[in-house]
Amino acid sequence: QVQLVESGGGLVQAGGSLRLSCATSGRTPFAMGWFRQAPGKEREFVAAISWRDGFTDYADSVKGRFTISRDNAKNTVYLQMNSLKPEDTAVYLCAANTRGYRPYSDYKTYDYWGQGTQVTVSS
Repeated sequence: QVQLVESGGGLVQAGGSLRLSCATSGRTPFAMGWFRQAPGKEREFVAAISWRDGFTDYADSVKGRFTISRDNAKNTVYLQMNSLKPEDTAVYLCAANTRGYRPYSDYKTYDYWGQGTQVTVSS
């Protein structure tokens, strides 16, 4: 079993920054991912990181603005979000892939999820 505890969401002005954290416990995952979901929209891939080697993948919409990282000692994954835009507004979900299924950009490959944290970017 894996438990995920998220923090760092909130309200920020356009152009601002937030850093989301996701503390993990339990089984070491193959990958950790961040997804987001806005009301009435499908769940959208944001970023993923391979736990073992740190390889990363990003959605085109966030490349150059968001950075995913992990601290193995703290069992924590982060999402640094810079140059935030109103269209980034969504519930951000941390997810663990403990089975190694691919692609990591597909939410269906993840088997554990955090509760979600609201990110609101005002214009």
